[in-house]
Order: sequence, then structure tokens, then C-alpha cells
Amino acid sequence: MSTASRLAGFGTALALVFGGSWALGTAIGPAAPPTPAHGTAHEGHDAAVPEPDAANPAGPTSTAAGYRMVLDQSAAPGELAFTVTGPDGRPVAGYAVTPSRPVQVVVVRSDGTGYQHLQPRFGGDAVWRTPLTLAAPGVYRAITDVTPAGGPRLTLSTDLFVPGPVMPAVANPGRVWQAGGYQVRLDGDLVPGTPSQVFATVTKDGVAATDLQPQLGAFGQLVALRSPDLAVLDVHTDGVEAAPTARSGPGVAFVVDIPTAGTYRLFFDFRHAGAVHTAEFTVPTRVDR
Repeated sequence: MSTASRLAGFGTALALVFGGSWALGTAIGPAAPPTPAHGTAHEGHDAAVPEPDAANPAGPTSTAAGYRMVLDQSAAPGELAFTVTGPDGRPVAGYAVTPSRPVQVVVVRSDGTGYQHLQPRFGGDAVWRTPLTLAAPGVYRAITDVTPAGGPRLTLSTDLFVPGPVMPAVANPGRVWQAGGYQVRLDGDLVPGTPSQVFATVTKDGVAATDLQPQLGAFGQLVALRSPDLAVLDVHTDGVEAAPTARSGPGVAFVVDIPTAGTYRLFFDFRHAGAVHTAEFTVPTRVDR
């Protein structure tokens, strides 16, 4: 059974920012849909999606400006495949892309776990394909940022469902991530109603990592989600594109627009020694006394 045929649509919102400049959003509901009969794939629903505003940011649905993200039924096992159809209902055959801004996809489960940052490849059949493994049952959201040739910049999404008993995860507040000899510390307060500066500092085996490599034109990418609705946050960097041979570190700075008080999930992607790593944080907003 293919990955696409095992995944079924559900939910409404998730959010993210790529490279500090790509803002995406949507939300995933708390209840799981029934397992689809005969493994049939279903597209995400667009119902009850509020208009975005500063205090309650919303994000992409499967349809925007007449364009739609559609799961492709030809997906092989362990693969996510999709097309973007235009207002005429036909698959879009051309896109505006650059080496530092390729088409990207983020997949996250409704409880904010299972984060994956993917770069699909475009085929002559107008289908985007990328390897994807969803190990845990639950509802996931796949979101892409695309600009059809001659069309508008779009954030589109579709829902994925892996059948089975769901074990929701609870992320405890934490500003330090450690794995494989790396440690990443996140400093800076998240202050509601104002842009908040945060700093990710990377060490490897206790030594400051001063040779971070560019990843899609930046020395780090921050994905920021509001819990529990996973609404989008705007994240900014200095806007200067790093040369491929440039190196930096150990600190990477971002400015995050915090719309409301609450708890936020932040994912920091960084490249070091030729590999991309993802640090995860759960941070509540600052409480002034």
C-alpha cells in the first residue's frame, strides 16, 4: 500500500517559517478521523478557516487563489507525492524557484511532534515527490510554499492520516536541546504583542561551533508554532544571503513576532559538517510581574 493511500485528510491548521522569511500557517483539530475504507486518500477540508489577523494568525488551506494542493495516487511506498492544480483545474507545469529558495514541504503531527523539513523534486509529470516516513499514527499536516510561473506566491496544505492508536505527546518547557554531541541553547524572551529577539547558540562536544554552514542561504532556519493550535508566527533574520563558502556561529539571531500569550514550539534547523540537524524547543511567553 502506498504512502499516499495510507494517508487521509483531516484538520485545519499548522504554521511555520523557513529561513526566517517564509511564513506558513494552518491548524489541526484534536479529534482523529475514522480510518478510510480500502485505504482511499482524502484531501484536506477548507471549512471553518478564519481570516488571518494580528492576534489570531491563520494560514494556508488546501486551496488558495484558485490553486490547490492535491495528493497524487501514484506515490510509491515511503513517498509523499502531490501536484498543484491551477484555477483551470490542470496541474501547474512551471514554478519560480531559486537555489536558495526551492520548493519546500514541512510535515508536523497535530501535537507538534514528528517535524520533518523536506525538499521535494519536480518531475516531468508535474508531480512533486519526496521520501516520507510517518512512523507514529495520527493526523499530520503537509504544507508547501510555491510560486507558479506567472502566478502568486502561495502557501498550500493537505492533511495526512496514519491509522492506529494515537499516543499524544506532551512537550515540557525547555530551552536546551542535546543530541549526537550537539547542544543548542535558545536565549531571549517571547513577549506577547511585540517582536522578540531570540538567539540559538550551537556547541559540538562542548566547543562553540564557529563553522556553521549555510542552509538555503542562511545559517539557520527557525520554524515557530503556537500551541496548541499551531498557528503561524512571523520570523525575521537580517535578510542577507550567505555565500555557499561562508561560515558562521556559534550564535544565530532571529526576531519572532509573538501575537498572544501562551506556549510556543520552535524548531531550529542548522547545517554543520555537511549534515542538517534540528533542535526543538518548547517556550512559554514571558510573564511580567
